Amino acid sequence: MIVGILREIKTAESRVSMTPAGVEAMVAHGHEVLVEQHAGRASGFDDQAYCDAGARVLTSSAEIYRHAELVMHVKEPQPSEYELIRKGQVVFTYFHFAASEALTRAMIANRSVAIAYETITDVHGTLPLLTPMSEIAGRMATQQAAHYLERSSGGRGILLGGVPGVAPATVVILGAGVVGTNAAQMACGLGARVVLLDTSLARLRHLAEVMPKNCTLLLATAENIRQLLPEADAVIGAVLIEGGKAPMLIRRSQLALMKRGALLIDVAIDQGGCFETSRMTTHQEPVYDVDGILHYCVANMPGAVPLTSTIALTNATLPYALALADHGWAHRAKSDAGMRNGVNIAWGAVTHQAVAEAFGLPFTPVEAVVNTLLPSGG
Repeated sequence: MIVGILREIKTAESRVSMTPAGVEAMVAHGHEVLVEQHAGRASGFDDQAYCDAGARVLTSSAEIYRHAELVMHVKEPQPSEYELIRKGQVVFTYFHFAASEALTRAMIANRSVAIAYETITDVHGTLPLLTPMSEIAGRMATQQAAHYLERSSGGRGILLGGVPGVAPATVVILGAGVVGTNAAQMACGLGARVVLLDTSLARLRHLAEVMPKNCTLLLATAENIRQLLPEADAVIGAVLIEGGKAPMLIRRSQLALMKRGALLIDVAIDQGGCFETSRMTTHQEPVYDVDGILHYCVANMPGAVPLTSTIALTNATLPYALALADHGWAHRAKSDAGMRNGVNIAWGAVTHQAVAEAFGLPFTPVEAVVNTLLPSGG
């Protein structure tokens, strides 16, 4: 199969979807790999490294889309790419469709096959391709909290971990999944007072056995969140509904409960955000103020550490990319339930229930599309 690795064009996105080591593995499996010129430069991988791994470097994304059967991105295709994507072409990336109706309708219209990293599941029902970036985003959320609580950055002027004789900052984290747990671990390690909330008692019981003593675990109820807002110096939104729009947890009217100069960090912004006042920001302009509360809503947080992120991403995605290239998407979707969960849109049909529900679109099971493409028993 011909596999294309694109240069990222989303604002301040410095990652690349595959390292030269990943390319070498694809070539060893007999696949031709095309890499867009300078795709890996911001992550520390030059074009020669890809050539040495066996790839062919092309000068434009249009050439990649023209020739590749499987195209890999890190972030979702941008509007300038919509018309380059061909019917039946497989696009493998983080899509987060629920955050963009325009993207969803574009991928329906071009009749491509959109396989989303963030909805592929493994045998345990977890999200193996979302996990590494969630780990990084969670840890970065705490780093950003420490930075933007500084007065020079617009915050309250409070040190996250405090010092002897002075209380530390209070960090409230909504959601105890991969993002929330990593954010909590970092914040606890820096000495903050951490309150971690989740809707699953089973998850909270597990975390009670492993989290440090400066982490308080609470059930995520509307009342608990309201009571915590006046105490919070920083609130990290780390909730996830697989493939769907994030729930709204804090309304604008509730900002009045918070301290002036407190901080909201919305890690769920790429799924629509979990604060009413959230709007997507970039690494160049990461924060804005609403009613005296600072908001950080960068959708591609791991893009700020592209070397770490690219290696971690390739470690996770490579086995799935190889499976798609070795066997074709339809065969993999037919035999692998986890891969089926990753197929969000195929040949004009919305094949992920949460994406269909986000925009009131008709839902078609993946199996129905696959059965029209593969001969009986194929």
